Amino acid sequence: MDNDPPVLLNVVDVEATCWEGQPPPGAVSEIIEIGLTVVDLTARRRVSRHGVLVRPARSEVSPFCTELTGLTPERVAAGVSFAEACRILTDAHDARLRPWASWGDYDRRQFDRQCRATGTAFPFGRPAERGHTNAKAVFTEAYGLGRRPGMADALRIAGRPLEGRHHRGEDDAWNIAGLVLDLAGRGAWPAAGAEARA
Repeated sequence: MDNDPPVLLNVVDVEATCWEGQPPPGAVSEIIEIGLTVVDLTARRRVSRHGVLVRPARSEVSPFCTELTGLTPERVAAGVSFAEACRILTDAHDARLRPWASWGDYDRRQFDRQCRATGTAFPFGRPAERGHTNAKAVFTEAYGLGRRPGMADALRIAGRPLEGRHHRGEDDAWNIAGLVLDLAGRGAWPAAGAEARA
C-alpha cells in the first residue's frame, strides 16, 4: 500500500446566503463559502483543507445567515467572485479531473444552478453527476439506516467528534472527509472510477 499512487478525492461543502423565511424580492441564494478537504484514499488520510470566501452578487448575508454560519456581510464582501472561486477549484485543486464528494446533493445542485445562472464554466466534470459521490447516501447504506442523516448525526453514529463549527464550509468539509475515511475503512466507499451515487 505504501508504494501505491495516491488516489485523491475532493470533499466539498458550500455555505450559501439564506434567510429565516422567504428571500427578499430579487434575491437568490448564492454560494458564500466553499470548503474543500483533499483526501488521499490510498493512504487513508486527509492531506489538506481549504476555505474560499465568495462575494455574493445578487443577495446579501442576512442576520440569520450570520448566526448560522458565523460569516458576516463584511467578511464575504472581501471574498472573490464566484467565477474566480470556480477557477481556484479547477486550477489549484484539479476539480475537473478529480472525483469529488459532498454530504447530499445540495452542493452539486447549487454549483450547477449558479454556474448556469451566471454563465460560469462548471468547475467539476460534466455532466454534473460525473465523478460526484453523495457521501450521505453511501453512509446511509453502509450503516443500514432507514433515513439519511445530517452530517452532525452521522458523526455521532460513527463515533466521531465534530471538529470546528457546524455550517462553516471549511470545517464541514473536514468533518465529511473524516466520514469518508470511516466509510473507506469499512470497505464501503466506491472505488475510483466506480459509478457515482446520486
